[in-house]
Formats: sequence, structure tokens, C-alpha cells
Amino acid sequence: MISEFLKQLVPPLTGEELFDYLADIVYFIKDSRGAYLVVNETLVARCGVANKQSLIGRTPADVLRAPLGDRFAAQDRDVLDTGRPLLSQLELHVYPTGDVGWCITTKLPLRNHSGAIVGLVGVSQDLRIPDIETEDYQQMASAIAFAERHLATPPSVATLAEIAKMSRYQLDRRMRRVFGLATGQWMLKVRLDAAQRLLKETKISVAAISQQAGYSDQSAFTRQFRRATGLSPIEYRAARHVPSDTARRPTSR
Repeated sequence: MISEFLKQLVPPLTGEELFDYLADIVYFIKDSRGAYLVVNETLVARCGVANKQSLIGRTPADVLRAPLGDRFAAQDRDVLDTGRPLLSQLELHVYPTGDVGWCITTKLPLRNHSGAIVGLVGVSQDLRIPDIETEDYQQMASAIAFAERHLATPPSVATLAEIAKMSRYQLDRRMRRVFGLATGQWMLKVRLDAAQRLLKETKISVAAISQQAGYSDQSAFTRQFRRATGLSPIEYRAARHVPSDTARRPTSR
């Protein structure tokens, strides 16, 4: 029934026009090579290109400088090769301007009538700015402050729930309403936020930064940091100091 309905539509429904109106969401469809077929205006703006046609047929590695583009291309390749979706991945995007931005990324494989994977569809949504005046935030304020004061020895979700005088479920539900993240994701974001600031603003060693962010094992910190940003801490530190003549708009998917 749905298939018959969609066949009537001219042009075929891709969602492109709808997502053009959502400035905080990057939207794309890619082919089996990971090349863009459909993009929205947010993606165009963040790539710093003139129009959508400038992206069509190109992969992230074609558009973005290494290693950022390579990271997104490898992520696409994993979805295309394995068929495993990427679901609600918390990511810290590094912008060529030197700024950063957190988002939640989801990518799903697209299959033809025979079941073969022929491409993927995905979105990256910017994290919302929390409203600290809400009742939900105020009820968690003591737990949030405690977590931010103890990054070097990060508290468990159970500890934060106890401080907030809530169950873990209640805390998690409020975290999602305020931050758009589960409690564990929020804690990871806070720790990596602290780490990325130190990487940019100081010359402290990576080993010392990993300890301040609550990682006793530097290799574990590096793995987690690379998972969130696609860059090692050293690569990230270099990427935050891009010369102004090479700066572009924010990176894309």
C-alpha cells in the first residue's frame, strides 16, 4: 500500500525538501560508494560549497581535508559492508574554523528488492542547548555540579542518581529531556569536553589530560577520543589550530 502510494509521487520522495527547513540537522543519502546522492541545505552550508550540486557524486573524503573526511568515509564503509546501522552515535565534530560541535548521528543501510545493500541514509542532529531554568534541570543540578567537579574520578550513574535523589530511570529520563542524551552519554560528553578544551588551550601532555578527564589508561582515552571525534588527541590538537586562509564552514557527514 505504501509502495503504491510512493510510486504516484513526482518527483520521488527523498525527504530532501523537508530537511532543507531543519537547520540543526544534516541529512543525506549516499550510494554504494558512499558518494552523496541527496543532501540538504545544512550540509551544503557546513561544507562551505556553493550549492548541492557541488556535493553530488562526491564522498566525504573528496570534500573534507584528511583525516576528517577519511573518518566519515570509513564510517560509511562499515555500514555499507556489514549492513549494521549506526544508531545514536554521540560525536564531536571538528570544524575547520577551529570550533567544535556535538551531535547525534544515525546511519541506516538501504537495500534493493533483492536485499542487497545499495546505499545508506543518515542524519546528524546538533545537540540542544539545555535550559537551566527548567524544573527538570534544577532537580538534577546537584548531580550535574558533582559530576563536573569530579571529572578525574568520574562518578557512576548510580551515584549521580543517588545525589539527585532519583532512581536511575528517573535521572536518565530527565537527562534525555534536558540534554537529549542518556546519563552515560552526557557524562562522556562532559569528560571529552574538558579534554578537548585542554588540548586546544594548553600544552599539557596527552597523558596528563587523560588523567584529568578520568582515564587512568592513556590508550583507553585515545580510543574513546578517536571514537567521538575521528581524531587522535594529537591530531585534534593540530586540527584546532587551522590557519585562517584554509578555514571553511563546519565539517559535514
